[in-house]
Amino acid sequence: MRPIFFSIVFFASLIVFFFSIRKLYYGLKLGKKENRFDRISERLKNVIVIGFGQSKLFREPIAGLMHAFIFWGFCALFIVVVESVIQGFVPTFTFNFLGYFYSAITFTQDLFGVLVIVGIITAVFRRFIFPVKRLHSEKDGNMDAAFILSLITIVIISMYGQNLFNYHTENYAFRFFSDFLKDELGVQKSHVVYEYFWWIHIVTILIFLNYLPYSKHLHVITSLPNVFFAKLPPEKNTLKPLNLEDEQATVFGALDVEHLTWKQIFDGYSCTECGRCTAACPANFTGKALSPRKIIMDIRQRLNELNYHGSDQTIKEKTLIHNFITDEEVWACTTCNACVTECPVMIEHVDTIVDLRRGLVLTESNFPSELNVVFRNLETNFTPWAFSYMDRAAWAEGLNVKIAAQDNSPELLFWVGCAGSFDERYKKVSRSIVKILNQAGIDFKILGTEEKCNGDAARRLGNEYLAQMLMMENIQTLEKYGVKKILTACPHCYHSLKNEYPQFGGKYEVIHHTELINQLIKDGSLKPSKELELNLTYHDSCYLGRYNDIYNSPRNILNSIEGIELKEMKRSFDKGFCCGAGGGRMFLEEKEGKRINIERTEEALSLNVNTIATACPFCMTMLTDGVKAKDANEKVMVKDVAEIVAESLD
Repeated sequence: MRPIFFSIVFFASLIVFFFSIRKLYYGLKLGKKENRFDRISERLKNVIVIGFGQSKLFREPIAGLMHAFIFWGFCALFIVVVESVIQGFVPTFTFNFLGYFYSAITFTQDLFGVLVIVGIITAVFRRFIFPVKRLHSEKDGNMDAAFILSLITIVIISMYGQNLFNYHTENYAFRFFSDFLKDELGVQKSHVVYEYFWWIHIVTILIFLNYLPYSKHLHVITSLPNVFFAKLPPEKNTLKPLNLEDEQATVFGALDVEHLTWKQIFDGYSCTECGRCTAACPANFTGKALSPRKIIMDIRQRLNELNYHGSDQTIKEKTLIHNFITDEEVWACTTCNACVTECPVMIEHVDTIVDLRRGLVLTESNFPSELNVVFRNLETNFTPWAFSYMDRAAWAEGLNVKIAAQDNSPELLFWVGCAGSFDERYKKVSRSIVKILNQAGIDFKILGTEEKCNGDAARRLGNEYLAQMLMMENIQTLEKYGVKKILTACPHCYHSLKNEYPQFGGKYEVIHHTELINQLIKDGSLKPSKELELNLTYHDSCYLGRYNDIYNSPRNILNSIEGIELKEMKRSFDKGFCCGAGGGRMFLEEKEGKRINIERTEEALSLNVNTIATACPFCMTMLTDGVKAKDANEKVMVKDVAEIVAESLD
């Protein structure tokens, strides 16, 4: 009778599951098209390393081991599920015809079953007994988690129950845990008890399968595909350009889910709600409304609302932005990429947040009032500040710096940037770089008045039209002079010129000043000889570190100078804490919670250093303001790495 009853239950479950998945598929079809099927081998490598290898989960060792035990356990137990399903149709079936290989399978089955139990116990402690703050989401999923953990527990216990009372002859089956229990408990094989456990096991699996599409644990199905579809270099960490000439478009950017790509919607399906992104978010940490996890969860909630109640006029009139995600959340983001770095399933939060900003700016003309001045300055002065572009080269007076117009093919172009040209404090950094280049005998030139803002701030503030205008004009200038190699002291200029200008045909070799200085010291072209008595810490710029993986060059430079003692902040390297200026936040007031730069400054000052080293003009400004706010400016200096090197030269 088992085959008849099982066939009814099994195929009914598959039909229900099919319709649930079809509903999710229709949700994906609401999104815009995007090709994520290229470079298959690289994508499969990500699946192996990040997906199956759980590499990003191990950034937190305890949580990583807990999840790995459960995940690897289920991977190893998949063949057990297959065997149980086949036994539904052929009750006497086993894989024991595989010989000693079957013994390896059954041994592994028992081993990973134990590991899954250990993982479950750890999960219960972390969520219910000694709760980890980040696990409690805005839409509390404790009941969902408890139900899923209960199902997993039943699956494992029923598996061991089958093994204990299995009445089939399995010549090659070796199960160390089940055999141990048999000996200790004196268990005898029993057809009836085995049947009970078999039915409990298979029915629980089918319930688990059909519950997933409606659970936050949908990531069990979607996480590996989401890792597969993640951006690959050089597109990784870059913003996708908008086609501003699309006459069919009624919305530029995103206001609702149908304006997102299918991959951004799939991110909503894949969110594990683990909270790693929100725990790492500097805006959230300092009391702002933004929670990257909530942004992604809101996408799923909005999509489910449309999927299941889309005919309701009230539902139709809502939008993702305003009704689910507030404007304040979107504008609080510093685009520091901490959320993306921490996400174990490769969700791309920043892309979605910037698309929502684009929707607000380009479609609704709805943005913070402070940005009116910024956008107007960028349009008229080609800099975020109210300085005349004719003064862009004034910082170099008396330094005998050559202008590109004097030579159509400069060997190296020094892209000074807006801060390096106009900010009184960062002009000193520009002069220090000139000193270093001259001492190393490097021929270089600048664009002078022809240089314009690189467009990074406008782009991340959602004004794609203004950003593309600046980028295209700069590319025309660079092409006019045949520029091939660019040096810049600003990580935002660096990232934009190196990784986003190619989207518009501008392909150059771009070097950050810390990379060049490090290489010059390494090959002996530059020899810091003066001893500097500096007890310092280095602050990682988000756009230099997390965006471009440059962590060691600045530290190598500082460690090469006699007398410098380098201390690391707790949050450093790819776990570094943002200064608060990225994503255009440099030009917006923080009206909610604690100031991000104060939080970072306090962390630096806690090390009792006399210098905070930076490699970014935005970071320098924010940390200098932080030091002043803490009344520590007479004790602590904020200096760029280039300034420190220049001081160490004869």
